[in-house]
Amino acid sequence: MSFAADRVPALLRHPATAPAGVLAAGLTGALYLYGTDPHASGQWLPRCPFHWATGLWCPACGGTRMVYDLMHGQFTAAWYDNRFLLLAAPFALALLGRWAYEGLRGRRWRPSLKPRTQLAILLAATAWTVLRNVF
Repeated sequence: MSFAADRVPALLRHPATAPAGVLAAGLTGALYLYGTDPHASGQWLPRCPFHWATGLWCPACGGTRMVYDLMHGQFTAAWYDNRFLLLAAPFALALLGRWAYEGLRGRRWRPSLKPRTQLAILLAATAWTVLRNVF
C-alpha cells in the first residue's frame, strides 16, 4: 500500500498531468456536446454567468454553439455564432499543444505574454463585446 501512496503524489506532480487533465475534460465535454444541440431549446447546457447577470453578450458567448457547429461541419454557422472566438481558437489550441508537448518531455511550461500582448487581447475582447452588444 505504501508503494501506491508514494507513486500518486509523484504522478500528480508530473508536468504532463495538468495538460492531460485539461485534454480529458475537453474531450468529455466535446463528446457530450456532439449529441446535444445548443441551438435547440430544452437541452441542458451551462449558461454564461455574465449574460445571465447583465443580459449582455460576453466575448465568449456563442462559443458552445460555435464548437457544436464546427464539430458538425457548419463553418458558416460557427462564424456567425462567435467570430472572435473562432479566430482566437487556433492560438489557444497551439498554446495547449505546446503545454502538452513540454509536459510530455518532462518540463513545466508557462506561457509568458508580454504586457503589450496582454493589453492587445484585452482591448480586442472589449471591442468585440461592445460591437456585439451595440450592433
